[in-house]
Amino acid sequence: MIYGAMKVAVGGPLKLAFRPWVEGIEYVPAEGPAILASNHLSFSDSFFLPAVLDRKVTFIAKAEYFTTPGVKGRMTAAFFKGVGQLPVDRSGARGAGQAAIQSGLDVLERGELFGIYPEGTRSPDGRLYRGKPGGLARVALASGAPVIPVAMIDTEKIQPPGKVVPKLMRPGIRIGKPLDFSRYQGMEHDRFVLRALTDEVMYEIMTLSGQEYVDIYATAAKRQLADAAKAEKQAQKQAGQARKEKEAEEATEREAGGQEADKAAGTERSGS
Repeated sequence: MIYGAMKVAVGGPLKLAFRPWVEGIEYVPAEGPAILASNHLSFSDSFFLPAVLDRKVTFIAKAEYFTTPGVKGRMTAAFFKGVGQLPVDRSGARGAGQAAIQSGLDVLERGELFGIYPEGTRSPDGRLYRGKPGGLARVALASGAPVIPVAMIDTEKIQPPGKVVPKLMRPGIRIGKPLDFSRYQGMEHDRFVLRALTDEVMYEIMTLSGQEYVDIYATAAKRQLADAAKAEKQAQKQAGQARKEKEAEEATEREAGGQEADKAAGTERSGS
């Protein structure tokens, strides 16, 4: 009931303002469990996809959205619960993984749609990164639910990371045919199977989205970008310090030259 009210309150204005285009919506089943595996370009992805579907979609979200103290924190928690987000504590990698898997299985056991981002985090530069096999593959194999690849298009241009006010433009959502992984049933502990399943889904997302694929994890890419930014900042700091030292040295040389000139002028006057 709360989800329905939030869908009307949030989804309606969202569709009206941004007019997202959708392809392949017929691939989302009218009933029964299914996994929507999507690329992740923007914070708004979790709002645009549910807005265009008739059925409820449940995503997992970091627990911090639900535990922030104060009035603002309670309002944020109520909002995320209302739009179908489930809290997962990501403080421990193993615990977070298991919590995410169990959350997904609970949703699918109720015959609902479970949304997941295989990359594990938002793309830092609009490219598609390697999918993490732990969550998606394990949920798919343990539940037997079909995996539906989804491509969010241009949402990063609407609300890039760090931007609060969105830009009014038309994003796209392209949905692919359901993928059946029943051939791998009972092999959820085989890491090669988990990798193969995840890579197959990521290939379909890449085909749908047209994104450039990068065969590293997005978290590693973010670390590389952060390290590069830090190194550039340090280099600029060192260059600035070197420039100041050079300016100080030149000022000292000019002062010394002026003193020598004054001395020479004084000697010349004495001789005359």
